[in-house]
Amino acid sequence: MFPLKDAEMGAFTFFASALPHDVCGSNGLPLTPNSIKILGRFQILKTITHPRLCQYVDISRGKHERLVVVAEHCERSLEDLLREGKPVSYSKVLCIAFEVLQGLQYMNKHGIVHRALSPHNIVLDQKGHVKLAKFGLYHMTAYGDDVDFPIGYPSYLAPEVIAQGIFKTSDHVPSEKPLPSGPKSDVWSLGIILFELCVGRKLFQSLDISERLKFLLTLDCVDDTIIVLAEEHGCLDIIKELPETVINLLKKCLTFHPSKRPTPEELMQDNVFSEVLPLYTPFIKPASLFSSSLRCADLTLPEDISQLCKDINNDYLAERSIEEVYYLWCLAGGDLEKELVNKEIIRSKPPICTLPNFLFEDGESFGQGRDRSSLLDDTTVTLSLCQLRNRLKDVGGEAFYPLLEDDQSNLPHSNSNNELSAAATLPLIIRERDTEYQLNRIVLFDRLLKAYPYKKNQIWKEARVDIPPLMRGLTWAALLGVEGAIHAKYDAIDKDTPIPTDRQIEVDIPRCHQYDELLSSPEGHAKFRRVLKAWVVSHPDLVYWQGLDSLCAPFLYLNFNNEALAYACMSAFIPKYLYNFFLKDNSHVIQEYLTVFSQMIAFHDPELSNHLNEIGFIPDLYAIPWFLTMFTHVFPLHKIFHLWDTLLLGNSSFPFCIGVAILQQLRDRLLANGFNECILLFSDLPEIDIERCVRESINLFCWTPKSATYRQHAQPPKPTSDSSGVRSSTPYFPTECPDPPKTDLSRESIPLNDLKSEVSPRISAEDLIDLCELTVTGHFKTPTKKTKSSKPKLLVVDIRNSEDFVRGHISGSINIPFSTAFTAEGELTQGPGTAMLQSFKGKVIVIVGNVAKHTAEFAAHLVKMKYPRICILDGGINKIKPTGLLTVPSPQI
Repeated sequence: MFPLKDAEMGAFTFFASALPHDVCGSNGLPLTPNSIKILGRFQILKTITHPRLCQYVDISRGKHERLVVVAEHCERSLEDLLREGKPVSYSKVLCIAFEVLQGLQYMNKHGIVHRALSPHNIVLDQKGHVKLAKFGLYHMTAYGDDVDFPIGYPSYLAPEVIAQGIFKTSDHVPSEKPLPSGPKSDVWSLGIILFELCVGRKLFQSLDISERLKFLLTLDCVDDTIIVLAEEHGCLDIIKELPETVINLLKKCLTFHPSKRPTPEELMQDNVFSEVLPLYTPFIKPASLFSSSLRCADLTLPEDISQLCKDINNDYLAERSIEEVYYLWCLAGGDLEKELVNKEIIRSKPPICTLPNFLFEDGESFGQGRDRSSLLDDTTVTLSLCQLRNRLKDVGGEAFYPLLEDDQSNLPHSNSNNELSAAATLPLIIRERDTEYQLNRIVLFDRLLKAYPYKKNQIWKEARVDIPPLMRGLTWAALLGVEGAIHAKYDAIDKDTPIPTDRQIEVDIPRCHQYDELLSSPEGHAKFRRVLKAWVVSHPDLVYWQGLDSLCAPFLYLNFNNEALAYACMSAFIPKYLYNFFLKDNSHVIQEYLTVFSQMIAFHDPELSNHLNEIGFIPDLYAIPWFLTMFTHVFPLHKIFHLWDTLLLGNSSFPFCIGVAILQQLRDRLLANGFNECILLFSDLPEIDIERCVRESINLFCWTPKSATYRQHAQPPKPTSDSSGVRSSTPYFPTECPDPPKTDLSRESIPLNDLKSEVSPRISAEDLIDLCELTVTGHFKTPTKKTKSSKPKLLVVDIRNSEDFVRGHISGSINIPFSTAFTAEGELTQGPGTAMLQSFKGKVIVIVGNVAKHTAEFAAHLVKMKYPRICILDGGINKIKPTGLLTVPSPQI
């Protein structure tokens, strides 16, 4: 969006038509309210940006089908020029005409027709240039079908529009629905407006509405529309003084038959504008972040660099986009309905005044006065920015232009920087509602994203703190590494040819996050259908599983006007976190995933794991929807956003930790209940504190050795070299490493049945070496060593017999032989090793042996005794022997 500059924000309101409550659609579901339909269609209007159009910003849905639209606004309009009662110079009329045509032509390129063109909807900015207001009303209301008032003003309606009359869907069958107005109807409206400017007065003021409409229809019978209009209004002398070029322009605009009337694009090529045309440079829409065109292609610097700053003043807020300013206005306490109430646009009516005089038993009523609130009040209320500016008065200019490259250590720091640092420690929900904090975060992320992928590492770094909601969609795309010509790729996918999956998609969409107004709109359903179908068609080796729609929902919501980006994000997300989950036969992938999850429960919460296993409440009964949809099936969108903000910073094993964190929030209820009660509990999942869940997930992740969550069906590690020249992103969690290349010390794949038989997870030899901070000799390589403070303390328990232990063991390990470790009652045999083991309860304990069955049984015994963080060394002591790390105790002399 363009910067706010000298413009203001305005709001206007109207009601959508109410639907009957006892009627259902063809699918058996309740009819979608017209206000929801309008809200969905409105979204595309936010993407139509042009200097001659007032930028649409937002739409808000209120009670009783009320809608409030927020858009760019200017106080002056052509209405003010007409109030002066003086003819406007023909040169200015030509400029106004050309600028209006520029706006109309750009709208028409996007399939939009104004239909409500009038002097007060053609506003003037501070420099006197034209902007078209309310240009999307006809489009968003489905050509007037979803509202109870006509779109357009009687004096400016084209004859063909008047001839069609006003139709309502309830009055006729769909086949009789009239054709929507085309671009040429706006040309007629423009002609009437230009005529009024030329003569300095408004037309048809002495006629009532019916007479105006009749008069306009009779113009078909006259030879010269211009002369007839001039004679009717007593301004023939003024018209005769106009240059021939202006007369010809008016005649072309006011051609009665639309077939002979030019379109805005054709009219712009007319010779009448030959003198005006050189004054305007063609509009070039700035390239978006993920466009295939070069973003700096049209970027030019003046020869004198000081020229860049000549127009800059201290109003830094005006340099931000109108979307950002509105978002901050809302955070600073802005209330649309309150603004409209203060201007008496919204008036409350005592309920007693709405009672009917007569009421039948079947509910039909009579005697009510017509509710005029359903009619259009096109008054635009200016939204005052005083409160926002007052809130930001102490924010320095440097906050609007943060430095991304320079070393900050030598620069002076303002008090606001210290306040921001303090704000970063506050709970996320408070930070997201703090106006100053969000301003700083939005500006910073905006600049970083404009430098993507060059600033990819810094985006990751800042995303660790938090992600501003306004920038979440693009930030997620950056975190997922989306690059390239995503629009060309998406457009090349066939989304129209019927496929077998279409039926299932049609069934799933009306059940997916339909509490959300945007996703429940028909426009949202259509976009859902296209994105899901594009994914299915472009991944022939995978299939559509129920739940894929829920997975798509967050991306579609954040990128509602950019289906290509939603598709690209989804296509990058699934291989990372749900690799091969959508195979036709995915049972082996799901079973391995759930088995590793069971091991994670035992690793972090053995008491809960023991109880769930005893009652037979296995993850297969509740966790498949969690992981298949990455929790989007069980949480509402506002919780998913905060959860995924962190998920996208972790690797593919982080969802295990989220699952364990959810169980731990329900821990007391799970431990107190049996199988049936647990089934009922999860059939309607209780409220989960998502902020606590995120905090605990990170803590669990940091305690989990990275190889403990190894899966043979996970996505293979990517090559370490980055062809783009951009360094790989820094990991979020202190214990996370980039995927290492497979070595002789890495974990080996084992059959699924063997994995299921083990209660505790295995860890690799390289993980053990790294966690014990041992030095490897020879050709073995381990991941980069992390700082000591970032690692959990670890105890190695060697369960071989004492003779083998003496011959060689891992430095710092203790020996508790398996054969004598436990009593007949299942308790640990007391000894020096046992005391050490008990002192390490709560830390990571690695069981090492030379018989896999014994190590698994020993670990299972400890889990039964509620020892947390128990794991097994994959491959046993034999994996360590080639490294030369085994030590022999000094002989006793």
